[in-house]
Amino acid sequence: MKTFRFRQRLDKRSVADPYTETRREMQQLRFSVRKGQTVAVTASSRGISDIVPITCGVVDHFKESGLKPFIVPAMGSHAGGTAESQRQLLLDYGLTESVLGCPIRSSMETVLLGELQIDPINQVNQIKPVTQIDQIENNRIDFSDTIYRDRIPVYFDRLASEADHVFLVNRIKSHTRFTGSIESGLLKMLMIGLGNADGAGVYHRAVSDDRFSVVIRRVADFLSQKISLLGGLGIVENGEGKTALLKAIHAPDIANEEEKLLILSKSWMPRLPFDEIDLLFIERIGKNISGTGFDSNVVGRKFDDHKALRGEKPVVHCIAVLGLTPETAGNANGIGMAEFCLSSVLREIDWQKTRFNAITARHVSAAMIPLDYETEKEIIEAAWQTLGRPDLNDFRVVWIRDTLHLETITASESFRNKVIESGYEIIETNSK
Repeated sequence: MKTFRFRQRLDKRSVADPYTETRREMQQLRFSVRKGQTVAVTASSRGISDIVPITCGVVDHFKESGLKPFIVPAMGSHAGGTAESQRQLLLDYGLTESVLGCPIRSSMETVLLGELQIDPINQVNQIKPVTQIDQIENNRIDFSDTIYRDRIPVYFDRLASEADHVFLVNRIKSHTRFTGSIESGLLKMLMIGLGNADGAGVYHRAVSDDRFSVVIRRVADFLSQKISLLGGLGIVENGEGKTALLKAIHAPDIANEEEKLLILSKSWMPRLPFDEIDLLFIERIGKNISGTGFDSNVVGRKFDDHKALRGEKPVVHCIAVLGLTPETAGNANGIGMAEFCLSSVLREIDWQKTRFNAITARHVSAAMIPLDYETEKEIIEAAWQTLGRPDLNDFRVVWIRDTLHLETITASESFRNKVIESGYEIIETNSK
């Protein structure tokens, strides 16, 4: 199959010095704190660009303010759902105690702060303190006769709860499954990330697409009454996955500011330049790329694992996965959203991590096994036969590195006229 490689235009606005910009943003915040108090600074499981200088900037600001910061993984059930594996992921990202100049404290233990009730009709929330809950046993609630969507226990990381203050640091972007004015960002980290496996499991059962923003706001409001949340640092990345904007936000303003930052993030995010693709090869997937291994927003599968809905673009008929990122450490959550993969991918998978993540997220299909073949050529032939296209030369095939890096793309010859019309730069022509 004749192919060519081209370069598309992406939004490239960026922060020249993330550490200095972080310090500048942090200096605009004013906190009511006492010297010597502790502050838990969150760290994500995502592969966030410039996460080391950004986190160092936050830590240094608190240290110079006389506080005692420490890093706490806020990953829900990610990285295998163990304290050691979450700590190791931070080390793999370069977030070490020697670089940060502060401790890293990791634990999957949670405390039950209370119960959140949301009226299913008018969505007015009522909160019960833990002492008023009848069915608590061993820090758990028996929900055998209760619908999770209407009654939600609020779990929170034990180490973060014991700190005098909490500060959030996270990237703000589209969620891979839910739609709303608030999606993936600071409040999601507060609710799900700091809920550890206990909280992640509860919230994924409690929310649906039409209630995600409602539940996340209610839980955030509740937590703000239970902990001392100083605020957060929102990170927005450009089309190349580099830091484009940093915004320090006081706690009461997080929801409103996150809405604005999400709009910017969506306008700057990278996209595939075609409306319809027969077969999309993704060279690597992983948790550092997206919660579902590859960003469902990019491939047009946010609402259904295997087809575009609600006017989504692009329409991608078949997806094939060629490998996993080293950072994902075998977690192939999202592999089930692909129709095909190389056989070598299946040998890379840590099935315990993958299944645990998929079950916790209530997205079991994300861990299912696609059809596997030893070569890309075999995948092309299988996909072509599946779709019933009359001529293999007209088969529309695209290769990308991953859904975070879309500046340089390889495509089959059938896309050449479209690329020329769009004014993109053709780099080279070859054969697959």
